[in-house]
Amino acid sequence: MDITIFSSFLPQDDPEAALAFYRDKLGFEVRNDVGYNGMHWITVGPVGQPGTSIVLYPPAATPGLTDDERRAIQEMMAKGTFGSVLLATEDLDGTFERLQAGDAEVIQEPTEQPYGVRDCAFRDPAGNMVRIQEVSK
Repeated sequence: MDITIFSSFLPQDDPEAALAFYRDKLGFEVRNDVGYNGMHWITVGPVGQPGTSIVLYPPAATPGLTDDERRAIQEMMAKGTFGSVLLATEDLDGTFERLQAGDAEVIQEPTEQPYGVRDCAFRDPAGNMVRIQEVSK
């Protein structure tokens, strides 16, 4: 069986801020931007890797959510405990410097972890945890 990960979903509550982070700071390309009833679903991904995408979606559009559940999601997003993604790069220091210079919210500077990886962490504008791990060239 040949199964790959095609898309992962992260919530966003401000499409323009999400684009500024994922497109302008991380350098991802915008693959799709669908608007409906004042909401936007934005698909982004690394240039040259068309088989891997992140869909930035409005959590308010999730069917069947109660008002209490929507509030809980917003609270968790604000704390950075609702969504997360792990990215990888060969140039962790350069990526960190570019994001830090772009005023991204730094959670962790590049660190050698005791479990054998070197990584850093940011929050995107919606509060999602974005960890970036260094990979070998």
